[in-house]
Amino acid sequence: SSGINAEWPLRPGTMVRMHTPGKGIAQSALPYKRSVPTWQKLTADEVKDTIYKLSKKGLTPSQIGVILRDSHGVNQIKHLTGTKILRILRAKGLASKIPEDLYHLIKKAVAIRKHLEKNRQDKDSKYRLILIESRVHKLARYYKTKSVLPPNWRYESATASALVA
Repeated sequence: SSGINAEWPLRPGTMVRMHTPGKGIAQSALPYKRSVPTWQKLTADEVKDTIYKLSKKGLTPSQIGVILRDSHGVNQIKHLTGTKILRILRAKGLASKIPEDLYHLIKKAVAIRKHLEKNRQDKDSKYRLILIESRVHKLARYYKTKSVLPPNWRYESATASALVA
């Protein structure tokens, strides 16, 4: 053999799982039919208005999706409106400056730093902070190549708490 792993990549178009031994490709499957269910009462405009209202309350796109699914019975927003929640918010200018996954990683890093101020001897947390911050840097590098973040954007631990406040 040439030394190349024939199973790589596990799923094309996704980032690899970092810092864990798992292969982790489990995910929920979308319905085969992409049409709107016949029992769906809401129209695309009503769903968009609901998305705008929930966004103005400060909810993230994934939280909006969960509320629409659980409370309003909208299983797939993309099937109903034709576009995803984040794209709907971007078109209206309501999307956040930092992508949601990057925001949550930064929030986690800030929480661990705060913990380490009180518990300086916590070696495991120091190690986990290094791993989380490396994920932040990797994700930021990806978003810079996709022009989601500006090219001069940098993660700095000193100013990170201001980003997530």
